[in-house]
Amino acid sequence: MTKGTDAGHPVVFDRLESRERRWLARVLRDETVGGGILLLAAVTALLWANSPWGDAYTAMVNLRVGPAALHLNLTLGTWAADAVLALFFFVAGLELKHEFLVGTLRRFSQAVVPIAAALGGMIVPALLYLALAGDRPGAGMGWGIPMATDIAFALGVLAVAGRNLPAALRAFLLALAVIDDLGAITVIAVAYTDSLNALALLAAAGLLLCYWLLQRQRVRSAWLYVPLAAAVWYLVHESGVHATVAGVALALLTRLRTDPGEVSSPADRLQHRLHPWSAFIAIPVFALFAAGVDLRGTSLIGAATEPVALAIAIALVVGKPVGVLLGAWLTTSLTRARLNEMLTWLDVVAVGVLAGIGFTVSLLINELAFEASTPAGASGLTLLAEGKVGILTGSIIAAGCAVILLRLRARAYRRIAAADSGRDWLPDVVDDPADGTLPA
Repeated sequence: MTKGTDAGHPVVFDRLESRERRWLARVLRDETVGGGILLLAAVTALLWANSPWGDAYTAMVNLRVGPAALHLNLTLGTWAADAVLALFFFVAGLELKHEFLVGTLRRFSQAVVPIAAALGGMIVPALLYLALAGDRPGAGMGWGIPMATDIAFALGVLAVAGRNLPAALRAFLLALAVIDDLGAITVIAVAYTDSLNALALLAAAGLLLCYWLLQRQRVRSAWLYVPLAAAVWYLVHESGVHATVAGVALALLTRLRTDPGEVSSPADRLQHRLHPWSAFIAIPVFALFAAGVDLRGTSLIGAATEPVALAIAIALVVGKPVGVLLGAWLTTSLTRARLNEMLTWLDVVAVGVLAGIGFTVSLLINELAFEASTPAGASGLTLLAEGKVGILTGSIIAAGCAVILLRLRARAYRRIAAADSGRDWLPDVVDDPADGTLPA
């Protein structure tokens, strides 16, 4: 995906460079394990919310802690969405910067296909949701929910069902999810900001400038950066923009290029150290507080057939793969970019179905789009609860369909691998160097 050409045409999904293969392997390994922990946290939340102790779960999510004088007397659920998830967005921002500056998206001629596929995978589900959501008051605000891809869940499914797939195809899924994250962040910042405190936003921008200058001066003291990052997070929270945007902004200003004699850059070091904390702790904690939906007063089938839940599920299961395929196909038809000759459009469809596993960011947008106090529908659930049911239902169906497709594709690639061992294969786990740094 990074360097091939076919008679002058950039080849998408071509053989990855050694350094990028190692970086990709490390990210895939952490995301795969994190996906299992995330699934456990989500199942725990669902079981707890629908158990005899369901009221205790609701009380925990709504428990308020924090200094009211600083406007931080927030519920634990809000803390999980605004503060804990900021770490996830910081790591996502580091991955985004890596991909665009030194990774698989650094050349526009070869990045254009995954970018177009990701855009199609965001636009088509949003439009499909709006067409299906019905006329229920307030439902239209949920158009951003099916736009996101949960990379941890998707890579977890890929690791279980997609062995023997080319490394470049895995890189495509990661690139697709990273671009999805960027789109979701933009949607959160623009579409789900009700009011804006310009003074707080300006102060946050000033501190971000200080952070950038410290990076340029090669300052490495955590005693300086941690309070500065906390202050940026607080000011963004006060500005009215969702506080997780602070994590992305800080990540994009973190230095990625290495100095002469420097083994790894600050961005690489932070990504290496914080990615496990994001995948193993931050995302599961958010899922524990966000995934619990109380279905004790209704049936799951009844809740899943409500207009909002059904629209989200269909947008994830159908809209995502259609959008990804359409975006990739149009780009290869209208530009010089070409797929690697050993890949087929079925591979792109399989990745599109995987991208329909929307969870973490979808649940976050669901929280922002719908208020818990909205009038209940026929199922007795609020829009917020219906959104959760739609996300869970759609993600489960997408995961099941992806498993079937990936197993079929993996079987085909096993036959290819047996005949040609020189292709671009990548095992599910590749050991890092002993010191944990990236190879030169």
